[in-house]
Amino acid sequence: MKFTAQQIAGILEGDVVGNPDVEVSKLSKIEEGFEGSLTFLANPKYTSFIYTTKASITIVNKTFVPENDLNTTLIKVDDAYKSFSKLLEYYNQVKNNKSGIEQPSFQSDSATYGEHVYLGAFSYLGENVVLGNNVKIYPQAYIGDNVKIGDNTTVFSGVKLYSETQVGNNCIINSGAIIGADGFGYTPDENGEFQKVPQTGNVIIEDNVDIGSATTIDRATLGSTIIRKGVKLDNQIQIAHNVEIGKNTVIAAQTGVAGSTKIGQYGMIGGQVGIAGHLSIGNGVKVQAQSGIGHNVKDGEKLYGSPSIDYGNYVKSYVHFKNLPTIVKTLNDLEKKVNGNS
Repeated sequence: MKFTAQQIAGILEGDVVGNPDVEVSKLSKIEEGFEGSLTFLANPKYTSFIYTTKASITIVNKTFVPENDLNTTLIKVDDAYKSFSKLLEYYNQVKNNKSGIEQPSFQSDSATYGEHVYLGAFSYLGENVVLGNNVKIYPQAYIGDNVKIGDNTTVFSGVKLYSETQVGNNCIINSGAIIGADGFGYTPDENGEFQKVPQTGNVIIEDNVDIGSATTIDRATLGSTIIRKGVKLDNQIQIAHNVEIGKNTVIAAQTGVAGSTKIGQYGMIGGQVGIAGHLSIGNGVKVQAQSGIGHNVKDGEKLYGSPSIDYGNYVKSYVHFKNLPTIVKTLNDLEKKVNGNS
């Protein structure tokens, strides 16, 4: 699909400087621009590339004044970075604007869905599934019995939504995510053999949640595992049974949260963090990558290390840790001097 500079300027409420009829169909980095592509300049350190880029159109701030001749048409906007992000969102909407039911696919007779849905080939809708308006189910996705999905939610290829899962409006679930599998619940018998504890709960995902590829969220033993409004989960995250994650918390890849832990609102958790079970993590908590959390955390704390400690104390301690050989040598020298003088 091609767009002219004039059309793009209309979407972004910008001004064209150059050829308004030049067309683009691809996006590119400014240093790798090619004919027929669109790019942007927001960071001053990339300014030199605007004079050499072969991109047909470049989005720039209105304050930009070229010092040399340009081979690219400019679209001047108030904020080039935000405008480019807006354009990416618009591009994705156009690219993913699918509708209709492809075959072969399976829909239970009791499944219902709203207007403008897309059901990709080899997708499966179980008994009593309810889909809202503008829902997109991509090929080879599995939607189990009694699943409910709200308006404008996208479920990409290979996603598995186990029975009873509830997904809100405006969510994105990326390929390979598995939502609602059994939690890791076992109990040893008198012979020391582990017997499975039935997992009878479900998963509730509220509005505006993004879930990354290959992320897994287990159903509750009883009740619900809950992902609150606005949560963003990266790829390859494990959320165990009965966990609750507060609204607008973001979690980076390869983090694992053990069962029944409650994480507060507006948190930021780095990659490869491990969080033990049955803990309470406060609001606004920030956890650095590769930290291990084994204790309750108060609101607003910043943590690092394994086991984790206050971030400021960790940084101070690490400085001493790096100097530990020198410190030990100094202490040994002092001990020899003291013993020699006694």
